Amino acid sequence: MSSEPGAPPPPDIDPDDLSEEELRVAYEAELARIRVDDVLIQTVVSLLNLGARRAGLTGEAGGEPPDWPQVRMAIEATRALLPLLETALGPDAKQVRDALSQLQLAYARSGAKPDGPAAAAPPPGVGDPPPAPPKPGDPDSAVSSGRLWVPGQ
Repeated sequence: MSSEPGAPPPPDIDPDDLSEEELRVAYEAELARIRVDDVLIQTVVSLLNLGARRAGLTGEAGGEPPDWPQVRMAIEATRALLPLLETALGPDAKQVRDALSQLQLAYARSGAKPDGPAAAAPPPGVGDPPPAPPKPGDPDSAVSSGRLWVPGQ
């Protein structure tokens, strides 16, 4: 079988019938075509589908109890990726946000508590008292250290 260099194999060709070189060419052509945002969108969709399944929202969990730590991970990963994809998703962003909201609601209703040391402690700075304002004569103040320019001084 011969194919033009750089051209992907026709879709009706069995990959098992291709030589290693033809497979490599097809793979390279696919990598040239695919975009990072395509991969991220597919990842978000997969995370939401898997999270819904782990939460028991799809009815396809096979009788397994919900896996709330996995649901939480799907939620957090989606929340991290979604801001990067808003533009690429266009009008579909609403559908993704709605699916994320449903998953978050199921998690909140479950009463599941995040576990692990990172979940137990708030992020740095959250809940800390605000720092006291520096006093003008304080050796640690920006004014006295020369790091802050003050007109007339």
